[in-house]
Amino acid sequence: MKTAAMRCWRVGWYSLCAKVLLGVAAFAQTPPPLMQARQVTPQVYYVQGVSEMGSSANQNFISNSGFVVTPAGVVVVDALGSPALAQRLMQEIAKVTPQRVHTVIVTHYHADHIYGLQVFKDAGARVVAHQAAREYLTSDTARLRLESSRQELWPWVDDKTRLVPADHWLSGPETLTIGGVRFDIQPVGPSHTAEDVVVYVPQKKVLFAGDLVFRNRIPFVGLADSRHWIDAMQQLLTFDARWVVPGHGPMSTDPKGDMTLTRDYLIYLRESMGRAARDMTSFDEAYQATDWKKFETIPLFKSVNRMNAYNTYLLMEREAQ
Repeated sequence: MKTAAMRCWRVGWYSLCAKVLLGVAAFAQTPPPLMQARQVTPQVYYVQGVSEMGSSANQNFISNSGFVVTPAGVVVVDALGSPALAQRLMQEIAKVTPQRVHTVIVTHYHADHIYGLQVFKDAGARVVAHQAAREYLTSDTARLRLESSRQELWPWVDDKTRLVPADHWLSGPETLTIGGVRFDIQPVGPSHTAEDVVVYVPQKKVLFAGDLVFRNRIPFVGLADSRHWIDAMQQLLTFDARWVVPGHGPMSTDPKGDMTLTRDYLIYLRESMGRAARDMTSFDEAYQATDWKKFETIPLFKSVNRMNAYNTYLLMEREAQ
């Protein structure tokens, strides 16, 4: 507690100081969320984040990460939301194989998927991502988000946490073969983000779908291109996948059926907010008048739905121009 108090004194913000001290008490009393490698099929695993908003209490473990063991090393898909989580993921990998991590493929550069990258990079892994993320990495948005995370997610994200660029930037579809295992990387952005990619392992019939697919929680829409996102989800069905690892939530063995929540939610947002934008109805009035019953029992509805609806309302206004 003394360390936390000294930190607050250095920052000099009393409201922040109170938050930090409360955060210390919270994570001191709350055990970290369980992380356990779950086998999808031989040599393919994933860890599943909790259906919560990122916080100090959950170490920002709110997204999934997958890994594939090959004779040449391990290929990881997404690096989780803090360096501490990436260290725990490395420990889970070590329980499965003595192989080092060879490559990390980033599906997109949202904080809950990338703040662990530095751990893998420092261990000698190569980072692969789509070149559309370059603009984000050098933006004020990325800088301010990291600054905010250093306060909100401290001590798991702190002054030593850094943004890590890719070693290899993709400009289109690309196939990597590592240890004889083929990884088909398909750009699907702009959808959830401009730089979205999905990763298909044809020998294993496993698709890592990133945040194009959410299960057991309301999707985070943010500044997404929801029209293209809906179209891109149809593209995912062209892969001959038996198993789909989403960006959030449990693995799917019914890709078409389990994409329904994300697709239907996006369609409903666009229809309801699009109608309001066309009729020049104010957002507050439109939100209040919209029937949300189909979705309001899904985890994180109260936390993110209004923001999702507002961002979609603005998107539909732009599309109508």
